[in-house]
Amino acid sequence: MRTGAGVVAAVLLTGGAVTGAGWWRYTAPGPLSSPTALNIPHGGYASTIAALRQGQALSSGVMDDYVFRTAIALTRHEGQLHAAELMFPAHASMRDVLSVLRHGRPVVHQLTIPEGLTASQITALVEAAPFLKGGITSLAEGEALPETYSYLRDSDRAVLIGRMKQAMQRQVETVWNGRDPSIGLSDPAQLVTLASMVEKETGLPEERPRIARVFLNRLGKGMKLQSDPTTVYALNGGAGPLGRPLVHSDLMIQSPYNTYVSTGLPPGPICSPGVAALQAAAHPAAGDELYFVATGSGGSHFASSLDEHNRNVSALRNKSQDK
Repeated sequence: MRTGAGVVAAVLLTGGAVTGAGWWRYTAPGPLSSPTALNIPHGGYASTIAALRQGQALSSGVMDDYVFRTAIALTRHEGQLHAAELMFPAHASMRDVLSVLRHGRPVVHQLTIPEGLTASQITALVEAAPFLKGGITSLAEGEALPETYSYLRDSDRAVLIGRMKQAMQRQVETVWNGRDPSIGLSDPAQLVTLASMVEKETGLPEERPRIARVFLNRLGKGMKLQSDPTTVYALNGGAGPLGRPLVHSDLMIQSPYNTYVSTGLPPGPICSPGVAALQAAAHPAAGDELYFVATGSGGSHFASSLDEHNRNVSALRNKSQDK
């Protein structure tokens, strides 16, 4: 008959074997083949384990379930498990998985709003952005600041739109307070409108202050601004590119946004201008230029007189015909 000491020794040996096997499972590389973001839901350990199994960060099986739950209990002093979208490394062990659940930072997603988009285009981007929820609050033209925004999974679209509005308000206030007082604009709204036109007229940083100066010079003389992008906006309400060149009948359309027929600035922005366009409108170049025409290769020819402008236009037409 086995003695009492022998029974204790056998139990200890058995316990040691089980402990050793458990430790091996706890520290062994896991089944995740590549770094993966998994959404860990709120709830108890069962929902956490189910999400880890579904995402292949944890193997299925009674042994692994027992080891993982035991490890949670024995390491409880290291912190609570968090519900969030978390990034798990490739071949993460159970120990690694628990470390991520306790100390990992939520995955951050990003949405870039390029300069020069209209409110409807920005709204479409936010609607299509992944991992957002909820509807979109109204967005007026020029209200959103073009930049890259970070957000977490299940963030509200309305909250993100609100951040875009706040960012634009702060930026406009800063630029307006530091503006050249001689520009003659009456309020920040006019600054945003002018900047939106500058944004649409050129993508060249060095041209923005000159184009702002042309528009300001024309405003000062009571001349119509004759900006093609405002006419496009009058035609399609900011739906995007017109898809064809403007024709003479387009320039005759009766709209306060058509600066070929209406004097002064349009009644509001035609897009969301970026910081550089806002700064150009607030700090235009010096000079008496009143005209510019696109070269067709990304830049513009500027002129101070109508005769000079007509020569620039004729030269470009001749060049185009020679091709």
